[in-house]
Amino acid sequence: GRFREWLLGDELRPYNSFGNGSAMRVSPIGFAYDSEERVLAEARASAIVTHDHPEGVKGAQATALAIFLARTTHDKALIRKRIASTFGYELNRTVEAIRPDYRFDETCQGSVPEAIIAFLDSESYEDAVRKAISLGGDSDTIACITGGIAQAYYGEVPAPILTEVRRRLQAEFIRLLEQFDARFPV
Repeated sequence: GRFREWLLGDELRPYNSFGNGSAMRVSPIGFAYDSEERVLAEARASAIVTHDHPEGVKGAQATALAIFLARTTHDKALIRKRIASTFGYELNRTVEAIRPDYRFDETCQGSVPEAIIAFLDSESYEDAVRKAISLGGDSDTIACITGGIAQAYYGEVPAPILTEVRRRLQAEFIRLLEQFDARFPV
């Protein structure tokens, strides 16, 4: 709702949001840059356009750094440790432990750790996304965050999923994806 107000408003200023939209849209940054410092700086820059609350910035940075680490280290233990120590997220839980009491929470602090945990508990790209969705709540956004990390870690999105996604996209979006993939291969 707040994003729609911002988009349709007369002034395009940040609105102190700590919603998970900043984390949902940051995935390309984790794929595009080759240093942690640059990933964190670009994630911050992408967030503050709308999500200038510290938690909104933190959620974007944690997601982008998780993607960068998944892509460059392929080490889940390191990802868990670095994201927990850098951002203060409690990542020593499991999807099974979270699921029974989890409720809709569109904040970064209430969904980014859960999205990262869904990835950490996974055994494949599809398993990661399924675990994210199984939490309920803001499951489309949580799955989006988890999916970016999972793609960076496991590699390509499975062909049947990719085929279905591309079938639903407009041609201009497919071209943009192809251009991005050519410039920043997984």
